[in-house]
Amino acid sequence: MLLTLVVFSPLAGAALVALLPREEVRGIRRAALAFALVTLVLSLEMLRRFQVGVASFQMAEQVAWIPQWGIEYRLGVDGVSLFLVLLTTVLTPIVVLASWGDIHRRVKEFFAFLLVLETGMLGTLVALDMFLFYVFWEVMLVPMYFLIGVWGGPRRIYAALKFVLFTMAGSLLMLVAILYCAWRVPGTTSFAYETWLARLALSPRDQLWLFAAFALAFAIRCRSSRSTPGSPTRTSRRRPAARSSWRACCSRWGPTASSASRCPSSRARWRRRRRSWSPSPSPASSTARWWRRCSPT
Repeated sequence: MLLTLVVFSPLAGAALVALLPREEVRGIRRAALAFALVTLVLSLEMLRRFQVGVASFQMAEQVAWIPQWGIEYRLGVDGVSLFLVLLTTVLTPIVVLASWGDIHRRVKEFFAFLLVLETGMLGTLVALDMFLFYVFWEVMLVPMYFLIGVWGGPRRIYAALKFVLFTMAGSLLMLVAILYCAWRVPGTTSFAYETWLARLALSPRDQLWLFAAFALAFAIRCRSSRSTPGSPTRTSRRRPAARSSWRACCSRWGPTASSASRCPSSRARWRRRRRSWSPSPSPASSTARWWRRCSPT
């Protein structure tokens, strides 16, 4: 029950924030911060209950959801996901506090979407049913679309649509991989991750294609944070809340997460300098030395 409270307490906070009057900006901010702190306290209790040295998933919760398809509501935490959950619950109150003096337009909607985003991130970290994992994965897409489209930069509508199209393309690859693994379980159809580990037998060729599907889905979501022109990491240098929530969402998936925080990329920066023939960058860089050799005297 504890994991369910950790995952869905931000969603309850989002529902409460959505019901508050739009004019009560101070109350909306305090309510969002309160629910973010409640989630943090629950995650600290989860840390206290965690038993070091136990190899299996702990604090597991399991309820039949769609039994005819082998889909269950199954949650659990291990030593890796435990600290990722703590990272998420620590970052969210910081993002809420950072946005108090930064977000002045549609404040209620911003905090509601931010709390829904936290629920999606927490759900992906503790889901042990792969279909449930995919649901939480797609839940993250909805608030991020509105966070980019409403509070993004000058090209935010284009950026939001591009983010959705790219991410949905990668998500379809992941869905195909999940369905294939579920149907390949001997004797039954199961989406349980532990069942996959124990009973799923795949050829090296199948493993390669499945790895490529999952890796591409993760990489597309991380890469889109860098390539989308209106995303918070590229256009909202004065919006630490939007930028921090975007980085927190993207930094969990795939090896390209480190590129999500580079704003803007060095390649785009060089293209702008070349068009405008601006002064050279730092003298210590190799680009500056090349610039001095090629520039007219």
